Amino acid sequence: MTPDDIVTKKDLDQLKQELFDFLRPIVDAQGLQQQKWLRSKDVRKLLNISAGTLQNLRVNGMLGYRKAGSIFFYKAEDIDKMLADPEKKSPKRKL
Repeated sequence: MTPDDIVTKKDLDQLKQELFDFLRPIVDAQGLQQQKWLRSKDVRKLLNISAGTLQNLRVNGMLGYRKAGSIFFYKAEDIDKMLADPEKKSPKRKL
């Protein structure tokens, strides 16, 4: 093994930066930007609602979610859509 064969941390950092610089325009051009996911506590704080109200939104199908283990995740765009649609803001109650 020669000294030229040794890869240093600095070499790896430089390679990582070069890969990011190369891939970023490709990803941005294809619209594959990372989606923003929010946890339950962030959604409750954002909407100023209780945990029970958030659960009702999930159960009634008014807000989509994904579950990983015991943690619920919500797409930021789904929250925006829910708020923009007045029909889905509150569940209709039976009289």
